[in-house]
Amino acid sequence: MRKFENQVQLVKYEILKKISEYAFNNSLDGHIIDIPKIVNPGPDPRFRCCVYHERAVSTERVKMALGGDKEDPNLVEVLDSACDQCPTNRFTITESCRGYLSHRCSLSCPKDAIYIRNQKAHIDYSKCIECGKCKEACPYNSIIDTMRPCQRACPTNAISINNLKKATISYKDCIQCGACVYQCPFGAIQDKSEIVEVIKELNRSSEDKDSNIYAILAPSFSTQFNYVNLEKVIKALKIIGFKDVVEVALGADLVTIWEGEEFKSHIAEYSYMTTSCCPAFVNYMHKKFPDQTHNISSTVSPMIAISQIIKRMDENAKVVFIGPCIAKKGEKNLNSVKGVTDYVITFEELAAIIDAKQINFEKIQANPLNNSTEKGRGFAASGGVANAISNYIKLKELDLEFKPILCSGIKEAKKVLTMAKLGKLQGNFIEGMACNGGCIKGPVTMHYGNKDKKSLENYSKLAKEKDPVSATEIFNTENIMRYNPL
Repeated sequence: MRKFENQVQLVKYEILKKISEYAFNNSLDGHIIDIPKIVNPGPDPRFRCCVYHERAVSTERVKMALGGDKEDPNLVEVLDSACDQCPTNRFTITESCRGYLSHRCSLSCPKDAIYIRNQKAHIDYSKCIECGKCKEACPYNSIIDTMRPCQRACPTNAISINNLKKATISYKDCIQCGACVYQCPFGAIQDKSEIVEVIKELNRSSEDKDSNIYAILAPSFSTQFNYVNLEKVIKALKIIGFKDVVEVALGADLVTIWEGEEFKSHIAEYSYMTTSCCPAFVNYMHKKFPDQTHNISSTVSPMIAISQIIKRMDENAKVVFIGPCIAKKGEKNLNSVKGVTDYVITFEELAAIIDAKQINFEKIQANPLNNSTEKGRGFAASGGVANAISNYIKLKELDLEFKPILCSGIKEAKKVLTMAKLGKLQGNFIEGMACNGGCIKGPVTMHYGNKDKKSLENYSKLAKEKDPVSATEIFNTENIMRYNPL
């Protein structure tokens, strides 16, 4: 039975499921305006002040499920009606203020926003610019910082608060990592969806024999559907209408070979090379370390690699990536690979699609998925890419010194890339992942349990292919494995 870890997941799921039901029945246009009331029937509210507020938020969620604001280049948007329950003022002076004589808090304020009354400090919020200097100056720690979760989570300071006290996202600084989406406790930041387009393709393929829709599954799916046999999930995808289901881990096996060979030539000229699998990490390097981007691997990501293989084998193919990542929605639209992967949906969206089709897992047969290696599946966790390439170097007996450094999260990436820029890197290969723990901790996964890594390991051990060379030798990879990431 499906379980949700929090109410944010539940309310998003309700919208996506209802939209999917109507889309499969080709009746969405006539019911769009009804959905907010259907999922929030009232008269009593479930989570907010009133049912009308809940319907207003649901209306915005419907818009995001339909693709969001077409004029906004961001993959994530702030839902204005939902962004209204965080503290409006970031800094607060507590009762522990002693009103000492030196008044360092007021003297440190560049805008004269702090004044003393009755021997206590007070903040004039009409002047406060939230610089935090008063907090730093207070010797009693009497000033607390209630920075909003979305701001605190953002690794590039792309989120600010406007004059209406709503969060805003700077496209210039956003790396599409999705940390804000996951961390917002009210679900007020959401990713744009292609779920309707995917369902339209599935409907079309059921009528047109020349329209073939392929699902490519990220290996982190092994951590998500922990309430059912994973092989039944594969069968469910085929019942829904996908012609076939292919592991993205097979693309990871291809990447292992190509990045291993690229490392050999790259390191002869430069001091280090980074992975290119995580688009949010690649975005981060381009925006924050542009002078280091020549060190990014030119090998395509596993998603692009396996999509290329499918397109080469079936000229009528449409490819849908299913995974835990928001940044993948941006990667597929890069000019260098546009049209290779046609759509990207998340595990949250897949769950809604499966349930909209009323798939009964107890009544369907398992459908094995065994066409990659253990190391390829391991790409989904921090350390997996480096481990796979290290194994390949040993397999091929390459005369190389391979000294990987793992960056689990952007905070670690910033430290490591700074050291690299200064020429003080204690290694020659950087595995960059924007999410702490790797893809299994992606922002739009349904499950964030402590057993996720173990679930991935168990799934990886089921792989029948022994090494990336034998697993991929039947494929012609000429002219499909290199690209300039941005």
